[in-house]
Amino acid sequence: MEFRKVLCNELSALMKENDKIVILDADLAKPDGIYPLFLEFPNRCFQAGIAEANMAGLCAGLSAYGYLPVMVTFAPFATRRVFDQIAVSIAYAKQRVIIVGTDPGITAELNGGTHMSFEDVTIMRSIPDMVIYDAVDDVQLGQAIKQLINLDKNVYIRMPRKTRPTVFAENYKYEYGKADVLKVGTDVTIAATGTMVYEVLEAVKLLEEEGINAEVISVNTIKPIDKETILESVKKTNCVVTCENNNINGGLYSVVSEILCSNYPAVCGAIGVYDKFGQVGTYGDLLKAYHLTPKDIVEKVKEVIKKK
Repeated sequence: MEFRKVLCNELSALMKENDKIVILDADLAKPDGIYPLFLEFPNRCFQAGIAEANMAGLCAGLSAYGYLPVMVTFAPFATRRVFDQIAVSIAYAKQRVIIVGTDPGITAELNGGTHMSFEDVTIMRSIPDMVIYDAVDDVQLGQAIKQLINLDKNVYIRMPRKTRPTVFAENYKYEYGKADVLKVGTDVTIAATGTMVYEVLEAVKLLEEEGINAEVISVNTIKPIDKETILESVKKTNCVVTCENNNINGGLYSVVSEILCSNYPAVCGAIGVYDKFGQVGTYGDLLKAYHLTPKDIVEKVKEVIKKK
């Protein structure tokens, strides 16, 4: 199922349970898939127009009056365009808002560089007490939304809008703040987040053909990160490769490197965006352009193993 349909369905169910939940949109309700909520809850959904900073301010005000605002827009507009409003009006003022950034990184595809956020994780990670969840697939997202929206914290949910390959079985159980060990291994730890988890699982098939036994960890919340699971794995493999659909500066690679420096120094390599802007392309083409393909992951793994 499309991520945006999952988002809409889960928000609809939650809004029926909690009449304090309100939705704010900045002229993207139809592309983001939440337009049905405007029809179902016309008095609890607000159209701010193409004025994202004002939308964030409205969220802060609604929160101050006891509502739980859910702000939905494309990832770059939900983060870099309104960073000051999120930092000051929402976080510093101790208001509570759920921020949904759709189509992060290369999932923006044909919308191109202006709509392609490689820095949203880095931005949001710098805000105190901000939770950052990176959706892996539709199954996980459906379970995660309810847990995340019920936290007494500000939350940033980054998710594609459309369909991506499913990773988790229907009997999967999401647990907030916990990483999932998807495959046990001994030669290298691969810690991935969001849509890159699928690419890693494809890379593992190639690694197995070369006799490399990788341990795969799905890092579901980048903040707070499950450092215990990561450290337990790296202490066994003595090396790690991080994989993310984000700039490696300040993203998952930075977080894991910080954990290792403080607790267990080990070789750490990165698959991610190396300080570049976005561009127009299909998802497959952009994987190649930014060296995020399963083959790129295999090469990085072999490079890191040689160094340990």
